[in-house]
Amino acid sequence: MILVKPSSKPSNPNFSSGPCSKRPGWDISVLKNSQISRSHRSKECKKKLNEVIVKSKQILKLPDSYTLAIMPGSNTGALEAAMWSLLGYKGVDVLAWEFFGKDWLIDVLEQLKIENVNSHMADYGKLPDLNKVNFNNDIIFVWNGTTSGVCVPNAKWIPDNRKGLTICDATSAIFAMDMDFKKLDVITWSWQKVLGGEAAHGMLALSPRALKRLEMYTPPWPIPKLFRIANKKKLIKGIFEGSTINTPSMICVEDVLDSLNWVESIGGTNELIKISKKNLQIVANWVNSSDWIKFMCNEPKTRSSTSITLQIKDKWFNEFSEDEQKNLIKKIVSQLYEEGVVHDINSYPKAPPSLRLWGGATVKNSDMKILLPWIDWSYYSIKNNV
Repeated sequence: MILVKPSSKPSNPNFSSGPCSKRPGWDISVLKNSQISRSHRSKECKKKLNEVIVKSKQILKLPDSYTLAIMPGSNTGALEAAMWSLLGYKGVDVLAWEFFGKDWLIDVLEQLKIENVNSHMADYGKLPDLNKVNFNNDIIFVWNGTTSGVCVPNAKWIPDNRKGLTICDATSAIFAMDMDFKKLDVITWSWQKVLGGEAAHGMLALSPRALKRLEMYTPPWPIPKLFRIANKKKLIKGIFEGSTINTPSMICVEDVLDSLNWVESIGGTNELIKISKKNLQIVANWVNSSDWIKFMCNEPKTRSSTSITLQIKDKWFNEFSEDEQKNLIKKIVSQLYEEGVVHDINSYPKAPPSLRLWGGATVKNSDMKILLPWIDWSYYSIKNNV
């Protein structure tokens, strides 16, 4: 098949899955009021940091009893702080169906060396059996698999009478998916995903159950300063009021405040969820009419609306080795980049050969529609010239 090169291009070529596209209309002037060259401990800076905490909690409608902190090291730092500070009191169940879930499992087994561990594994594109999770243990899972395009369908599989804590890596889900926060005792995310903020800063939310654990239990291992959220069974309250563990970038703080203000201006998280779901539907309509591409996740109920991950089903393509397939996908990605159409849609390096489109709400539905014919054109132009 030979396709005519499309004439129109997306208004914004940024479809990366992290750092993700800035909000529509963003420009550098939104940073003009940032408290640069000021101590983050100054009254003005602490006020801005606390504003991020308060505004995030309000927009997400987190339960009043939950505490929220800004953490170093993006979502990874926030999740590591939770694991190092809370685990070891009970056994642990880890759900791992993509790269980051497997990373948390490695931490539990090889770094913290917890003995009573159940690992629930699944291949890319699938979820493990949620019915096999032991809720007498602490549970670690990603809500949305950023590298696989697979998410949990809801939180109904988590019982209210659980004995352990549920520790949720929500980084590419929160603000974009319906989440029952009362089923989650620890929630972590980064500014760089759905909000389109800058990297290196994360958020950590703790339920009363998680706070109680901190007040009654001290882990047997030494906790690095960057992960230390309690001291001698007492919560370090300042961390949850804007006194960050280490020095934050006040430029990044100003940027995420702009993102949060934008979310409020367009109608809150419900509107973000609508935009993201619409992006997924646009891609689904395209996939359903295609004879060469498919979703990595076959089950619509567990298909991510943010990290939309696609595989090539064409018989011609699947006659190549995996390395050759990855090279062909790189050619598609490079060609579209050179055309000025789209940036950074290659698969995660350790994922199977695939394309990954960010579908969060900072990506306009109109841009998603315009992009897809370009991917068709690039695929067939490369196939016809191999």
